[in-house]
Amino acid sequence: MYEGKHDELAPVSVFYKRMLWNLMVACGLLGICLCIGIFGYHYTDNIAWIDALHNASMILSGMGPVVTIKSVGGKLFSSFYALFSGVAFITNIGIILAPMAHRLYHRLHVEESDDEAKN
Repeated sequence: MYEGKHDELAPVSVFYKRMLWNLMVACGLLGICLCIGIFGYHYTDNIAWIDALHNASMILSGMGPVVTIKSVGGKLFSSFYALFSGVAFITNIGIILAPMAHRLYHRLHVEESDDEAKN
């Protein structure tokens, strides 16, 4: 990683690498969450694989269920998966936005340091 002075911003290329890395991490986590939903719907309510994928994708994206859940186990899984998906979505947004927020705060800190140095 970038090992420059603490009072300067990392080069744009380093920032882009951080953004790409965080985007890849977020996509990986999203894939894991999607797999949990697919397997959960398939095994708790005997939903076909394609329908389990469709339902898990819709829940994970916040759109809502598309398949009718019939079993008690399926309904329990669906309830917990919906809550889990909300947290996963917010976490992924945080992971994606973290490098931008870090750069913004660092830029403000550098500008503040420059202003103090001039006075």
